[in-house]
Amino acid sequence: MRGLRHKRIVVCGGATGIGAATAERLAEEGCRVLVGDINAAGAEETAGRITANGGTAVAAAFDLADEASVRALFERAVAAFGGVDGLFNVGADLSLDTIGRDADLSGMDVAVWRRTLEVNLIGYAHTCRAAIPLLLENGGGAIVNTSSGAAFVGEPLRPAYAASKAGVNALTRHVASRWGKEGVRCNGVSPGMVLSETGLAQMSEKFRAAGLAGTRSTRLGKPSDLAAAAAFLLSDDAAWINGQTWSIDGGGSLHD
Repeated sequence: MRGLRHKRIVVCGGATGIGAATAERLAEEGCRVLVGDINAAGAEETAGRITANGGTAVAAAFDLADEASVRALFERAVAAFGGVDGLFNVGADLSLDTIGRDADLSGMDVAVWRRTLEVNLIGYAHTCRAAIPLLLENGGGAIVNTSSGAAFVGEPLRPAYAASKAGVNALTRHVASRWGKEGVRCNGVSPGMVLSETGLAQMSEKFRAAGLAGTRSTRLGKPSDLAAAAAFLLSDDAAWINGQTWSIDGGGSLHD
């Protein structure tokens, strides 16, 4: 891909799954990658794989729900690489204690809603706000936010999660609209059912079979599918794409 070599990218949520695959793909393309995650050991493992394969990566622990922690993460990126050219947001609270208790409104737990929005949406606002001045210093840059089909499908459960992802789509359009003329691009990727190490633990065979039946593809997704899309959107090949959220779901959703 054009224009990725030597770029400095912060991956917020790079310990496992889509985030780890994207950090590794970006490093393969020649990027210098800061792997941030609340899972410090996982972030170190991702960065270690990258450096073992000849890439450049630094790991840092941070918490999306903590504004000061987000600021420190970007300060770490500047200290390590001299600046920031791009941001990939993929972190979310997918713990059973949060998303597992995200019931319909008749059983709504306000604490679950607060936690979900604090991490999945407000956390992305914090990272975007921290990144944008650094991107502007370089004359522009790119942000890619991870959304979800839950934002528009209308599920009977997980309304807090769906609302947080719909908010991510709105945030993506806002950043593109406000700073696009100054060279900042902001787009989103919306995964379908992706077979990652974290997701597999929560999926039954029946659930996976239902997911595959609902796609127009021969298989379910892999983290590398999302990594390829995110890397493209962060590259100069995507220079005229802004404010969009792409469904990367094997044709599971068809919409304009």
